Amino acid sequence: GFLDEQFTQLQQLQDETNPDFVTQVLALFFQDSDKLLDNLGKALEKEPIDYKKIDAHVHQFKGSSSSVGAHRVKNACITFRAYCEENNQAGCVQCLQQMKQEYYLVKNKLQELFR
Repeated sequence: GFLDEQFTQLQQLQDETNPDFVTQVLALFFQDSDKLLDNLGKALEKEPIDYKKIDAHVHQFKGSSSSVGAHRVKNACITFRAYCEENNQAGCVQCLQQMKQEYYLVKNKLQELFR
């Protein structure tokens, strides 16, 4: 699947006192992720490329993806960070596409779950 045990743990934090907990966490994740992906795209087009800044964005995205259990997005982030270390623009651009693809897949699945 698209989600790992971290998502199950997230669901276990939801109870009667906070019935919308998971929905709120996911809404924040989507909001932040959309902004981060947009920033990454812009940063990769700006010459000279600031790989340290890009890596910081990807690191943040990896953390938030991990916290909601989106392990395929997290794995794409790990690969992306390796390309950042090598200052490999083509690799970063390719990885951004993969990250977006995995993110939109998991976003659609989660939105279906919480309709």
